Amino acid sequence: GLVMGLIIRYVTKASDVESGTVYECEKLKSGPSTLLINITNQIYEYQYKREISHHNVNGHQGNAMLQKMTFDPSIFFNILLPPIIFHAGYSLKKRHFFRNLGSILTYAFLGTAISCIVIGLIMYGFVKAMVHTGQLKQWEFHFTDCLFFGSLMSATDPVTVLAIFHELHVDTDLYTLLFGESVLNDAVAIVLTYSISIYSPKENPNTFDAAAFFQSVGNFLGIFAGSFAMGSSYAVVTALISFMHLTKFTKLCEFPMLETGLFFLLSWSAFLSAEAAGLTGIVAVLFCGVTQAHYTYNNLSPDSKLRTKQLFEFMNFLAENVIFCYMGLALFTFQNHIFNPLFIFGAFVAVFVARACNIYPLSFLLNLGRKQKIPRNFQHMMMFSGLRGAIAFALAIRDTDSQPKQMVFTTALLVVFFTVWVFGGGTTPMLTWLQI
Repeated sequence: GLVMGLIIRYVTKASDVESGTVYECEKLKSGPSTLLINITNQIYEYQYKREISHHNVNGHQGNAMLQKMTFDPSIFFNILLPPIIFHAGYSLKKRHFFRNLGSILTYAFLGTAISCIVIGLIMYGFVKAMVHTGQLKQWEFHFTDCLFFGSLMSATDPVTVLAIFHELHVDTDLYTLLFGESVLNDAVAIVLTYSISIYSPKENPNTFDAAAFFQSVGNFLGIFAGSFAMGSSYAVVTALISFMHLTKFTKLCEFPMLETGLFFLLSWSAFLSAEAAGLTGIVAVLFCGVTQAHYTYNNLSPDSKLRTKQLFEFMNFLAENVIFCYMGLALFTFQNHIFNPLFIFGAFVAVFVARACNIYPLSFLLNLGRKQKIPRNFQHMMMFSGLRGAIAFALAIRDTDSQPKQMVFTTALLVVFFTVWVFGGGTTPMLTWLQI
């Protein structure tokens, strides 16, 4: 701690604000991170939070309690989400996962891209209808906004369905296909959403800019590959350390608490390092979990095996419950909801059509090459299990400063509630009806 304190104090470079640079408001081109204000010889420091559009000013001056309840997406992405994603990778049934890897990757990558484009196109049609009926201004909602909505709504989260599958011991291949798709497409949707948000044609946002498009595709592939490499490399380091314990190079296996602590910290370091490097920590921590389950787990001492398994199970359980509790809270505490019936109706239509365009054509193509075919009743169940959940919610709440983004958030929240309650609740009858 002392050494780190010395490094941070004397090695890091001071910013302009810390060195006391004075700005004139007229010359500012962007918002400074800190404001030092002199009021009758008393200096006050104010921290930048976010930009607020003019129509939101009254909402932000409203109920103080509601303001305190406003969710900070950075807490979700940095603290609540990593344990969920890591646990998904760490608890993978490896034999079934790798046996179905081709199909899982097809649903996760190609399926998510199809869902994103289909939802984007359908929503663009509804947005045009809303402009025509005077519910929206022409310049308020662009095609890139519709694609952004499509990418965040492409993240499926069948937590409820998989819990029931696990309890009823449903066919392992069906469980693996759904589980693998949902885990990977969370990561794909996060990277895709980021790529679309930085895709911005310079002059007219409604026109197609080939250079910007290929740049965002390149960004997507680069971020995904870099994150995969970083997560896997951290897992390899952990595996080497645990192998050294096993071969008695170190006596760390005699201290299970320390062994578990190192395992946990190195796993989280994969996430933090990827974020610090401008990659996506979710992809890194997912593949770190998958690789560690394969190589590191078997090298741990019996105590540490049990401890790590229980620790990640507990953290996953806690994080999921906090997220779902907050979703319920957000419906009433978020101060800038915009309920637009036409947009909400369009979203439900788009989500179901996109899921169908994803599952049925891709299953048909996969069955041409698979020895063990994906039966029609499995396809219907996968279609039914396309619930939206935590990822869609968190991606939508990340930016709610403009009216279109508030409309997107409100609609995403309603889609999440409907799919979790109706489709999550209807899983058991559906399994019976489809004779699975």
